[in-house]
Amino acid sequence: MVSARRSFEGMLPIAAMTRLCETLANTDGTVRFELDFGHDSLGTDYLDVHAEASLTLICQRTLEPFAWPVVVHTRLGLIRLERDEAGLPPDCEPLLVAEHGRLNPVEVIEDELLLALPLVPVNPDSSLPDEVTGHEPGQASTGEEHNENPFAVLRELKK
Repeated sequence: MVSARRSFEGMLPIAAMTRLCETLANTDGTVRFELDFGHDSLGTDYLDVHAEASLTLICQRTLEPFAWPVVVHTRLGLIRLERDEAGLPPDCEPLLVAEHGRLNPVEVIEDELLLALPLVPVNPDSSLPDEVTGHEPGQASTGEEHNENPFAVLRELKK
């Protein structure tokens, strides 16, 4: 694929990626991908991965599902030995290829999507429920309220 500078594009069902599905709230949908094999002017074999998907995650603030758009643009330097990683250009992430020289494109796309997921998924449009914040619905926070210091009692004991 590298010497022929092959390119592939298409759609993959999210449900076909079992490791990714374990982290999602819903496995519906597809991933649009483009894979470009080649080698650069320094002779480095590479695989350019471009993938786009809308993944359904569980918000860790509200515990409700939300859509997380993912766009991946990565250049993977194809290496056979771990020591070859040092010779990769700075814009290349290493991808260790088995001795037979084959790789599974679905696994590569799945790995890149897993790396693009947030460590703690939080819906950017979410807010904490009023029960948690202690605010009454419709009550505006003025900022002039003075919260009592929880250590004020200790200050009195010290005297």
